[in-house]
Amino acid sequence: MGRLYLIQLDGRVYSCRYCRSHLAQCDELVSKSFHCRHGKAYLFNTVVNVSLGPQEDRLMTTGKHTVADICCNCCQQVVGWKYESAFEKSQKYKEGKFILERAKMIDGDGASFYLDAHEVDSDADNE
Repeated sequence: MGRLYLIQLDGRVYSCRYCRSHLAQCDELVSKSFHCRHGKAYLFNTVVNVSLGPQEDRLMTTGKHTVADICCNCCQQVVGWKYESAFEKSQKYKEGKFILERAKMIDGDGASFYLDAHEVDSDADNE
């Protein structure tokens, strides 16, 4: 088995809730207005320390997309997915971008999003 090398990001970062591995810089955040099966989700331009699963077509609330689940390289937990392609013209902006599920990450201050993932008054209302 090979040695595991993880990228350590500078500045404020989002990390895996389970093992604290860095996943994305706050500067790479595109939108907080996404949802998944477990609550809220964030869209990022780039992420690190993840592995791509097999591609599959999924019917989502915004239409059909080809996506691949992304797993944390350290603990192997599924933390979100990558948009490989979108079938709807209006959704093409998502291609190549990543979703991280809010319930599966913590922010740069170590605050977990898991406990407030189902609150009625969340930060998505502030956009």
